[in-house]
Amino acid sequence: MSKRPNPKLQIQSGFHLLKRASKWPIWADVITRLGVAFFLIAIVVLVHWIDRAGLKDSHDGQISFLDVVYFTMISVTTTGFGDIAPVSDRSRLIEAVIVTPIRIMVLFIFVGTAYNFVIKRTWEKWRMARIQAKLTNHIVVLGYGTSGAEAVRELIARGTDPSCIVVIDQARNRINAAEAAGCNVLEGDASNDDTLVDVRINEAQSVLVSAGRDDSSILIVLTVRHLAPHVPISVVIRAQDNELLARQAGANNVINPVSFTGLLLAGSAQGEHVADYMADLASVGGRVQLRERTVSGEEVGSSIDQLASGGRGLRIYRGGKPYGFWEPEAQRLEHGDQIVEVINCEECEANVPGG
Repeated sequence: MSKRPNPKLQIQSGFHLLKRASKWPIWADVITRLGVAFFLIAIVVLVHWIDRAGLKDSHDGQISFLDVVYFTMISVTTTGFGDIAPVSDRSRLIEAVIVTPIRIMVLFIFVGTAYNFVIKRTWEKWRMARIQAKLTNHIVVLGYGTSGAEAVRELIARGTDPSCIVVIDQARNRINAAEAAGCNVLEGDASNDDTLVDVRINEAQSVLVSAGRDDSSILIVLTVRHLAPHVPISVVIRAQDNELLARQAGANNVINPVSFTGLLLAGSAQGEHVADYMADLASVGGRVQLRERTVSGEEVGSSIDQLASGGRGLRIYRGGKPYGFWEPEAQRLEHGDQIVEVINCEECEANVPGG
């Protein structure tokens, strides 16, 4: 992996939040708002009924309960036909001190509801469409648990612009943490087609899957591969028995943290510096780093030992098949070869062929 920053994702500043799930279902929010509004109206009806002696009906001079309900509704909605009016000083004081503040609150509830469910949602859909239109060549991280968060930190440390990273998770606290790191975030189910389409998964540079459970991760891999047949997918799998299933689901890379820990332990048993060097290779904080890249034009025809980057070539991938540095195929590089090399971290950005 190169430390050189990836092509910057073209998202305008302040548009990091793609979509956050609502704490309340829409129907619950509407019912709650209407319930509060009608409760306030009921209070006004009760007040007017108690003080009905202070009201005058110019039609028949009698104030019935229906008249009180009618007067309350036209009063709260500020329609005011004038056929029923407060005539006593107490009634006018009640209108000024009690009814008017309730009238304002009811209006705010209705205006707020209209804003939330019409204007705001229309704006959000338009804003999402703008972001989606420019979302390309990005890295999508599905799951922001321990592994996902560490992967994002490592990507940023290696020079990836946080705006090139989109994080999807269902946990509000994890979404907040990813947003604080500068990533684009979407709160939702990563195994849902619509959620992945929202982040234009088929335009992604790569997808990292770490759902916390092997079954969930494999389901997500299946969904991603269905929507994005050519996008590289890396997935964290904790049970060795599930590694083959993950590959069959479409994962290009399967990482087993338990197996990797075992490799470090085994390496430490063979020498005190083996595990240290392996950890050095895996982290951007070390003196050396593993990097995979495409062979440059000036390297075609050369040996893997003669890389223009100055790195030490370890392996090439040609037609999906790996060849070690000792094999004859690695002695003459061809167009399209993928090179895995070890480079000096201090020269990661400087020694990039063609960069």
